[in-house]
Amino acid sequence: MTTPAVRHLRTLFISDVHLGTRGSQAQALLDFLKIHEADEIYLVGDIIDGWRLRKAWHWPQSHNDVVQKLLRKARKGTRIVFVPGNHDEFLRDYAGSNFGGVEIFEEAIHTCADGRKMLLLHGDKFDTVVRNVRWLALLGDQAYDFAIWLNGHIARVRRCLGLPYWSFSQWSKDKVKQAVSFVTAFEEAVVRDARHHDVDVVLCGHIHKAVMKNFGDITYVNCGDWVESCTAVLEHHDGRLEICHWHKSRDDELRQASLRRREPIAA
Repeated sequence: MTTPAVRHLRTLFISDVHLGTRGSQAQALLDFLKIHEADEIYLVGDIIDGWRLRKAWHWPQSHNDVVQKLLRKARKGTRIVFVPGNHDEFLRDYAGSNFGGVEIFEEAIHTCADGRKMLLLHGDKFDTVVRNVRWLALLGDQAYDFAIWLNGHIARVRRCLGLPYWSFSQWSKDKVKQAVSFVTAFEEAVVRDARHHDVDVVLCGHIHKAVMKNFGDITYVNCGDWVESCTAVLEHHDGRLEICHWHKSRDDELRQASLRRREPIAA
């Protein structure tokens, strides 16, 4: 298969990678970063899972490779901004600092190429369980880890059958009415906060649900995650925002490459 062409973008937005957990699809993110170059990269929280690392150390080479790839991009001139989340909240103590070319901010304002002002934050401050019932948040985190473990087994069976990736944990969350209500309340709370900042766009992570939609005069954008959906938000040079579903993109590339190999050679 031919190597995909490198895409040059104005800005990349990535959240919820959860390096340090077995569910993190670090290799997929590394593949994504190899063919996506940008003037700026915003890491919108939960890039490193400090909660999990405190309990058990899990840091394979692919996780280290993601960190090294980002640092190399910073050395080559890409501006990298880290907005910590609840799983890497230890970095909030260093807001305003710069480590190896990575700037750390509690929240950030980004100006899009078309002039729109964007507020960036992880979003956990709008999650009442994370803020007020810490033990329940940790219990929920363990349940989520089990769902991700089950995902891995389901994914292997589906690959053997030639079926595309499907997320059990995402499906189960979407089927629970209470979870859907939580997502709606979360989005509305994020948008209300954005109005206080007088911005046109608000971008966050935290709930692992990639989406872009309008709430009146505010565009709400969520990066999704690199545990289940493998999604990122791209800003093109004209200011247009796009959600990239990496699994789907890779599947399309493989199908197109397969078709190219089957094309007859012209006489």
